[in-house]
Amino acid sequence: MADKTWDDYIEHTVIKAIAVVQDLTGAKTLNTLGFCVGGTLLATALSVLAARGEKPAASMTLLTSFLDFSDTGILDIFIDEETVTKREQEMGKGGLLKGQELASTFSFLRPNDLVWNYVVGNYLKGETPPPFDLLYWNSDSTNLPGPFYAWYLRNTYFENRLIQPDQAQVCGQGIDLRRLDMPVYLYGSREDHIVPIGGAYASTHYLPGPKRFVMGASGHIAGVINPPAKNKRSFWTHDGLLDQPFPATQPEWLQGATERPGSWWTDWSDWLKTHAGKQIAAPSNYGSAKYPAIEPAPGRYVLAKA
Repeated sequence: MADKTWDDYIEHTVIKAIAVVQDLTGAKTLNTLGFCVGGTLLATALSVLAARGEKPAASMTLLTSFLDFSDTGILDIFIDEETVTKREQEMGKGGLLKGQELASTFSFLRPNDLVWNYVVGNYLKGETPPPFDLLYWNSDSTNLPGPFYAWYLRNTYFENRLIQPDQAQVCGQGIDLRRLDMPVYLYGSREDHIVPIGGAYASTHYLPGPKRFVMGASGHIAGVINPPAKNKRSFWTHDGLLDQPFPATQPEWLQGATERPGSWWTDWSDWLKTHAGKQIAAPSNYGSAKYPAIEPAPGRYVLAKA
């Protein structure tokens, strides 16, 4: 995997996954979803497919994702020509960005909560941190292929090419987000330190189809992973924008938004139903003769350490 590129991820993971699901289900169109950089990958892949004359998405949901990298928050201070060039020289032709390095970078964006809190409690006081499923999951980092990471760093964080029509070349196609005219659900977390709420909101200006933007309470992980059964936190919606342009900035949007108690999942579920087909019984078997199931979930990859 150390030599895989951004193009490889688009062609052989996202686009391949869409084709496999279509084959397994017989559905011509899918409701697609991407979380964080997965959303950036998804939008890129759908733009590549649109340039090829294919539109397999009935809808697209982006959770805490960047398309416009103009406002990346504190991460801005880490991105300059010297840093990007250094990374390209180190791993642009091959190698891995270790998951622990990436995790440390994100932790130091919120050092009081994610670094010093544990230094004081664990190291100085000798206290064992209480079990916390979200933090355990969040700390389970993944390695990234060097060429993939180097392309991503330069073309998004540094040069912000995805929002510039045909300036980013992927899989032989110029990326133009204006081709993504499917209904879109955009979610951002109010206290997100990785994808600031303004960065998530900025996508509203580049996607021409029907859009719904929702802001949830809490941060990058806890804001997204908020099961309705717990009835925790709240979210904000703006229901007066169905046929109107979105305000220029997220603070302007918030002025007309309404806070609602509980999880944003229920709002998304209601929205998704309007873009889905009829409900059918779940299949009794997984996979097919062409695409057989590999092993029971969650699979060995989840248990492997980076």
